Amino acid sequence: MDVASGYRACVVGLGSMGMGAALSCVRAGIPTSGIDLSDARRDQFAAAGAEGVGASVAELTGEFDAILVLVVNAAQARAVLLGDAGAATRIRKGGVAIVSCTQSSDDAKSLAADLDAMGVLMLDAPVSGGAAKAEAGQMTVMASGSEAAFAAAGPVLDAVAGKVYNIGTEIGQGAMVKVIHQLLAGVHIAAGAEAMAMAARAGIPLDTMYDVVTNAAGNSWMFENRMKHVVDGDYTPLSAVDIFVKDLGLVTETGRSLKFPLPLASTAFAMFQNASNMGFGGQDDSAVIKTFSGIELPEKEG
Repeated sequence: MDVASGYRACVVGLGSMGMGAALSCVRAGIPTSGIDLSDARRDQFAAAGAEGVGASVAELTGEFDAILVLVVNAAQARAVLLGDAGAATRIRKGGVAIVSCTQSSDDAKSLAADLDAMGVLMLDAPVSGGAAKAEAGQMTVMASGSEAAFAAAGPVLDAVAGKVYNIGTEIGQGAMVKVIHQLLAGVHIAAGAEAMAMAARAGIPLDTMYDVVTNAAGNSWMFENRMKHVVDGDYTPLSAVDIFVKDLGLVTETGRSLKFPLPLASTAFAMFQNASNMGFGGQDDSAVIKTFSGIELPEKEG
């Protein structure tokens, strides 16, 4: 399907990743609308070249070849696609719902079945890369679905992704890969926080510790990205503690459904729950380090 053929897209959820994805579609020449509850986000996207913006699909005109859903969880994805004034009703025949929230495999399968009953294709397509990769059109997409769904989603995937993994034809496989990925992401943040907390207790300057690790074998992408926030004392939420309460909760639930032990993920989940319980749920997920007592952490200047 060629963009020049009148292909239209819509992005639901103009948050840190959704906005980047929407702007990437616009840059790729795809007429793209956006849906978000925030007036500020809608105004921002409108000013950046959106074809249309609204708080729901009811405020938009016409039909879409692809609707990219970048909301928080399965319940929100189901609500925006199938609830009152559901966006799925505005996907033209042969079009696709690209569902990119983090959700369970079973939730993805259930949503796909309901969309199929409406004659709508679904691509089970979680994403990773954060706001920076989204803004650059370089997200990693781990997707499963039919050949027809991949074809219908092609122009959007080309616009928003640096790498697209075709996990298979079975809906739910993409979701499962994302859950496993989030296991690693959450454990890496928690382990990085533990290491930096230990350094603080031992009197090692955290900027020095950070520099050593990021130039040595103990480094990880999550350590390098998130522990810089700790060094800077800046917990402005790019991805909040409560996001990992949700995601690691999903990880542990998936482990239970498989009767598979997840000792490290379960410990990391408890750490993020503790951070949220202490009042840090809305802060950057690196704020999990604040669960360690008896240490002094850098504070943002100004």
